[in-house]
Amino acid sequence: MRPALAALLLILPSLVTLPALAGEQLLPGAIEAVAELPINPGNLAVTGSGRVFATVHQFRRAEAQLIEVTGPNSYRPWPDSAWNGSFGSGPEVLNSALGIRIDGQDRLWVLDNGLGDPTHQPDQPPKLLAFALADGRLVYRYDFPPETAPPGTFLNDLAVDADRGFVYIADPGGGQAPALVTLDLDQRTSRRFTASPALQAEDLDLVVEGRVIGLPGADGKPKPARIAVNPITLSADGETLYFGAMNGKTWYQVPARLLREGADEATLAAAIAKAGPKPVSDGAATDALGNHYFTDLSHNAISLLSPDGKLETLVADDRLLWPDALDFGEPDWLYIAVNQLHRAPALNGGVEGAELPFRIMRVYTGSD
Repeated sequence: MRPALAALLLILPSLVTLPALAGEQLLPGAIEAVAELPINPGNLAVTGSGRVFATVHQFRRAEAQLIEVTGPNSYRPWPDSAWNGSFGSGPEVLNSALGIRIDGQDRLWVLDNGLGDPTHQPDQPPKLLAFALADGRLVYRYDFPPETAPPGTFLNDLAVDADRGFVYIADPGGGQAPALVTLDLDQRTSRRFTASPALQAEDLDLVVEGRVIGLPGADGKPKPARIAVNPITLSADGETLYFGAMNGKTWYQVPARLLREGADEATLAAAIAKAGPKPVSDGAATDALGNHYFTDLSHNAISLLSPDGKLETLVADDRLLWPDALDFGEPDWLYIAVNQLHRAPALNGGVEGAELPFRIMRVYTGSD
C-alpha cells in the first residue's frame, strides 16, 4: 500500500510535538496526536507512564503484527522480529494479533485470532499470549480448542482480570454465532456463551463519512454490515463485565462472578441487563469512577456515558476517522487508535482509500 509514501513517512520529522498540550490548562475533550504512522493500528494498550503498544489490523497487512510506538513517527516490532515473522506460517508467530491489554502485573496480553490470508497462508488456531513488559519474555500461552473457537470465530477484544485469573473475550463470530468466551487462566479451561440476543447486532446501519459500510455477502456483493458483540470492558473491581455490539446502541452488563463460576446459559442470559445507551462503536473503556467511553464511528468522536446514564460527546475531531480502540494511559488521558478502517479494501469495495498517516491520539478526560 503506497510503499514509497510509507517509507517517506518513517523518515520525515515529527508533525507533532509530544506532548503538545503539556503545561496547558486543560479541559475535558482536549485532544492531540501522539504518533502519526504509515501502518494502521488495530487495538492499543498503554502503560501508566505512556508507553504505547498497538496491534496492526489484519485488513492492512504489514511487516509487523504487534508494535511498540517509539516516537511521533516511529515504531518497532514487539517483542521482537521473530514473533513478527511471516503471518500464517505456524503456531510460533503472531498470525493475526488484534485485541491487547496490559494488566496490573506488567504483562501485555495479546489475542491472536489466527486469521491467515487466502493469497498467502491459511488460518491458524487462535491463541492468547502474555509477554512481560520488562523484557518481552513470553510468560503465558493458551491455544483455544475447537469447541471454544469453532469455524467462523473472530476472537476480537478482551478484558483481563489478572487478580482473579480470568480473561473475557468478545467474539462477533462473523455474525453467525456471536459469543462471550471466558478463560480460566489457572485451570487452563475456556467456555463459550452464546445464549442471549444481547450478543447479536441490532438492525441498524453502520454509517461512516455518510456511507453505509458493507461486508461481502455469500454472493460476493457488499451487504450492510451487521457486526455483533465487540467492545468489552470490566469494572475496576472486576465484578461487572460490560459489552455491546458494534452495530448496536445498547451497552449491557452481567455479573462477572457468574462467568467465573460457570453458571448455566439460562442463568447467564437472565442476569444480563442494560447498562445504558452507546453509539455505534468499535471500542470502549471503563474507568474507576464508572464512566464508560466509546468510539463513535458515525460522528468521528469519542462519547462518554456517565454513571447517571447520560450519554454525551466528549470530543469530535475530523482526524478521528474510524477510532477503533481505547485505553487509559497517564492519569486523565485516554488513548485512541485511529485507522480509517472504513477506507480499507475489505470495507470499501476492494479499493484502498486511506490517506496517510494513521494515528494514535489521546484525549484529556479530567476524570481522575
